[in-house]
Amino acid sequence: MREMLNGLDIFVAAVEAGSFAAAAERTHLTRSAVAKTVARLETRLGTRLFHRTTRSQALTEDGQLYYERCQRALEELRAAQAVLESGRREATGRLRVSVPVLFGRRCVAPVLAALAARHPKLELDLSFSDRPVDLIEDGFDLAIRNSAIGDGAGLMTRTVGLQRMVVCAAPSYLAAHGAPGGLEDLGAHHAVTYGRAGRIRSWQFPSEAGRPLEATPPSRLRFDDLEAIAEAAEAGHGLAWLPCWLIRDRVRAGTLVPVMKNLPQLVFTTYALWPQAPQLPLRVRLALDALAAELPGSAEL
Repeated sequence: MREMLNGLDIFVAAVEAGSFAAAAERTHLTRSAVAKTVARLETRLGTRLFHRTTRSQALTEDGQLYYERCQRALEELRAAQAVLESGRREATGRLRVSVPVLFGRRCVAPVLAALAARHPKLELDLSFSDRPVDLIEDGFDLAIRNSAIGDGAGLMTRTVGLQRMVVCAAPSYLAAHGAPGGLEDLGAHHAVTYGRAGRIRSWQFPSEAGRPLEATPPSRLRFDDLEAIAEAAEAGHGLAWLPCWLIRDRVRAGTLVPVMKNLPQLVFTTYALWPQAPQLPLRVRLALDALAAELPGSAEL
């Protein structure tokens, strides 16, 4: 039985990653080790599992049949391990999480690092990227996202936090230009706005009508990095529309001041996503619980 299972996880990783090189990165092995494992598996089975060329690889008919059964077998093994972990209440193994760059560094990483410290057998692997990832294809256990999650086929979701947006400015800017009282005043001010691929993100404010009110104040400074926007606002270059978690320390230090506090402030949701499975591994469940307990504070100044 042990011989039969040997190498199945590497074979499945090679199929799902699309190449031996990608599978090697996912499994923390060398490309050569992945290739040798698959070759030994083919020898043991007496059949070729992949059609391989210098540029591509594809499953043979036997390989496809074998992959489908291996995948189900590994899912059952993971489910059995998750049941045992639940009884032990001790998280083990590697937890791979995809997080947004800035929010991940500021808010998510400290929570998950503290979780890893409480569970010495847990390995934490964080990937910082603002680009969408395919959790299943890229081998992630969990992803944290701050926007609409789109097509969630095959994925489970949970709200783990809220983020409140605030208009703010430096005391030096307010001393020179005054503070806007409402949306109608924004046209007389300078702003530092978020822009990417030639598009400027409008500022949004909840309204009683349901649809948010939008405003795009005049701006000569447009960045695609929130930290850079906060620093420019702190330097007195204009108003900025930023999340509370990013400006909290600056507000407490007095280098940024919230304005337009009479208007409702937009609150948006932070989601956790993970691949649907018969049994949620304990390490993923503990991560979800820790994030849900800690991240709501990101909505407060």
